[in-house]
Amino acid sequence: MTGGLRTAWVVGVGLHPYQKPGATPYTELGVTAIRAALADAGLTWDQVQTAYTGTATTAMGLSRLMYRHLGATGIPMAQVENASASGSTAFRQAYLDVAAGIHDVAIAVGVDKPLNLSLPARAAGIEDLLGRRMLPVTHFALLASRYMYESGATPEQIAQVAVKNSYHASLNPNAQRREARTLAQVMTPPRISGILTRSQCCPLGEGAAAAIIVSDRAMDELGLSRDRAVRILSSALRSETVYGTENFDYALTAATTTEALGRAGVTPEQVDLVELHDAFTVEELLYVEAMGLCKPGQAADALSGGEFGIGGRVAVNSSGGLLSMGHPIGPTGVGQIVELTTQLRGEAGPRQHPDPRIGLAHMVGIGAVCAVHVLARA
Repeated sequence: MTGGLRTAWVVGVGLHPYQKPGATPYTELGVTAIRAALADAGLTWDQVQTAYTGTATTAMGLSRLMYRHLGATGIPMAQVENASASGSTAFRQAYLDVAAGIHDVAIAVGVDKPLNLSLPARAAGIEDLLGRRMLPVTHFALLASRYMYESGATPEQIAQVAVKNSYHASLNPNAQRREARTLAQVMTPPRISGILTRSQCCPLGEGAAAAIIVSDRAMDELGLSRDRAVRILSSALRSETVYGTENFDYALTAATTTEALGRAGVTPEQVDLVELHDAFTVEELLYVEAMGLCKPGQAADALSGGEFGIGGRVAVNSSGGLLSMGHPIGPTGVGQIVELTTQLRGEAGPRQHPDPRIGLAHMVGIGAVCAVHVLARA
């Protein structure tokens, strides 16, 4: 990011494995991820100067109860809610704190349990012709139909997104869905809406993720190693505008990615890794085209040709994506940073993409906001 901001680095990452909703307290989920990130960075909690918590479905004021298990150090803390982009926005705020010179060590945490899932329309007193009958899955089922009509893609090609991402997740010990699925399994009914079967829709769950961001000064003063540090090249956050008949999910992603890549001084051709919002299979195809990773209408063929798998031209959702890694809402965007950092360090084990240098993280929140971050190997 330009504008006189300081260089900022990710030096520690941690996760609590994503899982089905259960009895684990959110404090345990979050503290597990935070302690893992601290250990990864070689830092202690009293060295962290500010904390942002991305959360959307759990409770008001949850940060205090979670962080006090680590020590009451008096640091500023804030909760960030931005729908599915909550964790992405928390990461951006932590990054901006460091890049702007306000603090030298910041942590972004995402944590959630699906206790309070609600949309704002009812509280706003908004009524429309659809009421509650137009679910997100139907929105994306309609987009899948449109994509097939415009590109010539088949239902089987769209389902291949879930096949690929389930294989990636089978190599990821932190994923919620760890079973590699065949095309026949992915296509098995029931269909939830349109062509989208259950395996083509992401699972909701719970979990936590954490990332520690530091300045150059902190790297030197705290004696941190640069060998495993990952540089944050840029961060972009945009909201929707008026798009006419254009698919707003696509248009918003295109605009935000263009801004993030431009600030980073990176072209789409230079990107090696992408973690993107694939809550439904068709999203991955739409978004890789919007990002400029392939030409419009060609994503399905590129996927079939192996271009988006681990070892392909660009590894898309090496974690398993929302479809198989899981989508616990608050943690998801920070979890993407964990995956990119792990890959850029060369520490992803059996799912390691060969020699990655540039990674991109992308999340949308109820279609109204989009966050994109660009990271680079030191």
